[in-house]
Amino acid sequence: MLSKLESPFPKKIAPVLVVLLLLLVLPGVINARGQAGAGHIIWLPMVLNTQPSPTPNPVHQGIATYYDATGDGACMFGPSPNDLLVAAMNAEEYDNAAYCGAYLHLSGPKGELNVRVVDLCPECKAGHLDLSPQAFSQLGDLVQGVIPITWQLISPQISGPIAYHFKDGSNEYWTAVQIRNHRNPIATLEYLNSSGQWVNVPRTEYNYFVQQNPGMGKGPFTFRVTDWYGNQLLDSGIQHIENGTVSGVAQFPPGP
Repeated sequence: MLSKLESPFPKKIAPVLVVLLLLLVLPGVINARGQAGAGHIIWLPMVLNTQPSPTPNPVHQGIATYYDATGDGACMFGPSPNDLLVAAMNAEEYDNAAYCGAYLHLSGPKGELNVRVVDLCPECKAGHLDLSPQAFSQLGDLVQGVIPITWQLISPQISGPIAYHFKDGSNEYWTAVQIRNHRNPIATLEYLNSSGQWVNVPRTEYNYFVQQNPGMGKGPFTFRVTDWYGNQLLDSGIQHIENGTVSGVAQFPPGP
């Protein structure tokens, strides 16, 4: 389910889609699996449209190099042999994994393309992207080694909802969750604790949100995920599966 709150990032652009949530308490409602339940609480979305912002994400000037990319790396998404249009973000803008999973539009001497950020380039300075050979070759000749580029954060059309991946070793005391298949960069992850309070889960530089002392418990969990633009997705009934992935129910709306 989707909601829109004031963005915690004042420099970001407000999205086109605003969604308000009504909390309804009914004596007998239909739950998420289509079964009747007594005294359950459900969320119903109310969708409002606002004027789109005319200001796009900024265009960065920089350079591109390439490395032997597999799709795995510091963001810990795992290898993606069928999708090698990927990039490593420079250390100055990696920002504790904030760009992990983000999509960028690149322009170079030979052409342009979109890439997904999956790794960190520790020695790279601001503006520098280290690409897979497959991506680099669409912008310049491999023999050049280094080429000038521009790049911009984008919000492409992708299939399916966001997903929650639990790390190997994750448990009720040390709960590590990674957000996958998101069209916009992720700002925060929260879970609803046993007292009915939202708890912000700290993000690690290896792109997992880790809750410990205490952990999240055994689950199932209710999660609230916020993107860079203030859009929120709310998922409940998420079962804990160590080293497993559980799909949410929705995808973020397009960003600017």
